[in-house]
Amino acid sequence: MRFLETFNPELVVASPGRINLIGEHTDYNMGYVLPTAIERKIVFKFQKNASDRECNIYSTGFKTGFKLNLDRISKSETEWENYILGVLHEILKRTDKLQGFDCTIQSNLPSGSGLSSSAALECGLAFGLNELFHLGLTKRDIVQLSQIAERTYVGTECGIMDQFASVMSEAGHVILLDCRSLEHRMIPIQLHPYKMVLLNTKVSHNLASSEYNVRKHECEQGVAVIQNYFPEVRSLRDVSKNMLDECSDKLSHTVLKRCSFIIAENERVLQTAKALENHGLGLVGQLLYEAHEGISTLYEVSCSESDFLVEFAKTNPAVLGARQTGGGFGGCTLNIVHQEAVSDFVKEASLRYLEKFDIELEAFEVYPSKGTTSFFSK
Repeated sequence: MRFLETFNPELVVASPGRINLIGEHTDYNMGYVLPTAIERKIVFKFQKNASDRECNIYSTGFKTGFKLNLDRISKSETEWENYILGVLHEILKRTDKLQGFDCTIQSNLPSGSGLSSSAALECGLAFGLNELFHLGLTKRDIVQLSQIAERTYVGTECGIMDQFASVMSEAGHVILLDCRSLEHRMIPIQLHPYKMVLLNTKVSHNLASSEYNVRKHECEQGVAVIQNYFPEVRSLRDVSKNMLDECSDKLSHTVLKRCSFIIAENERVLQTAKALENHGLGLVGQLLYEAHEGISTLYEVSCSESDFLVEFAKTNPAVLGARQTGGGFGGCTLNIVHQEAVSDFVKEASLRYLEKFDIELEAFEVYPSKGTTSFFSK
């Protein structure tokens, strides 16, 4: 793109991916989650370009870009562009201060890995434009408009966890987030002598996006039935196991499984938060294994590759716990591994995985990190 020849960025934004320690698919059910940002990021570089409405976006990873006019924002047939366009659409609904800009995007977040590169893309763009043009958006505004952008322009009926973690995280902490009220509490995460190791399956089954929305609708079906007997229920967050048992014969087998998982997963989040505060790492590991069992058998968003890696982790006494993390059907497994065994664990897992699936496993450590940051380079 021609603007790259004279590009002289004035603002740099680093927008992190995230892991969710536990609490999968509970966010759009208005429940609890326990995420944190990680050190892997998408880096944006911005400059004002002296035009009123013309903008240029370029991805160094994809080696492609596109031009747009702020007065003619509409959905694109190219999926990654819609994350950008959706954010711009939401910003323009809130302010008239946005003007022409140029932007480059560079990522070291593996796409399709379940580390929420989409939220990092949305939030980093919104955060940067807010700084560049002094739009007056709060961090919560950025979180919420980014979530809406993904729902309206991409079509994923996501909860708010990914965006919240990408913007709000603090180094060395996980966030105990109530996805209904957005009340949250920073909980120190002290895993020593253990480390968080992600194993990237390198697979992203095409069921992920469509089945995500299916799961949300199945949960809504469960709520609609339960409300007939417990009118105070607004979401699965309000449903206890006893309430679900009373209504179980009114629910389909599939919907009952989905509801059972969400109710149990919400409780696991609260138990994990308490265990971290009490330095109960053994319990944290046990809860991760329980969560994966639910992900695989009740919510059915796992895959053979993730299940294989979690089962392998169970055979290694140096691993406290493991589970698939992210929306499902691929991505990464999260493993809590003793620091002295990380190298051997990764080596053996890689060998076994290659033998089973003929895929080279990618492994990396992650650390609870600060949310989106920026600095002016001029």
